[in-house]
Amino acid sequence: MSSERIVIAIDGPSGSGKSSTAKGVARALGLAYLDTGAMYRAVTCAYLDAGVDPSDQAGVIRETLAADLQISTDPDLEQVVVNGVEVTTRIREPEVSAKVSAVSTVAECRANLVARQRAIIEGAANGIVAEGRDITTVVAPDADVRLLLTADPEIRMARRKAELGDKVDASQLADQVLRRDADDSTLVNFTTAADGVTHLDCTYLNLDETIAAVLDLVASVRG
Repeated sequence: MSSERIVIAIDGPSGSGKSSTAKGVARALGLAYLDTGAMYRAVTCAYLDAGVDPSDQAGVIRETLAADLQISTDPDLEQVVVNGVEVTTRIREPEVSAKVSAVSTVAECRANLVARQRAIIEGAANGIVAEGRDITTVVAPDADVRLLLTADPEIRMARRKAELGDKVDASQLADQVLRRDADDSTLVNFTTAADGVTHLDCTYLNLDETIAAVLDLVASVRG
């Protein structure tokens, strides 16, 4: 594998395995890793802590633009800090998952976070694997490798349940996976691969097989 800097963009719906896959690829190639979804979740913590109601769009925008956000890009160190408060664990809680769409579906909020994401990607000296909803089309459309990772809804629900365990009941699980996908799809298309984006259906692939498929794609692109 060439030592040249490389940017890998991975999009996909909830529970498709994009976070675990992106981390695995980053580790294998010695690259940084960016979970853009964690940034939306961190801003959600910020607006909730400020006492802003999810229905108060102006308030959500204000808190998004003002948020002091720090996120680790080490695939082996998950750490998210917003306004001086560590929220690494909290961003995965059902309350945050249920209210993150108040940020992710607002164009002004997305534009602000996209600018931050681009800055992180540009600052990764050796390269980076960035994953989310709109990385292949909006954040890094010129990435060296662009990939849409999907899986059947039943599989995605099962994977998210395995990840969260007893933290969520059936209705909360459906909210996290299906309702959030429906909400976010109002601004971003992450179910159909755009031109130049490779579609990988991992319904019948385990994590190691999915990572291997992505590494094969990277190798083919780099030569």
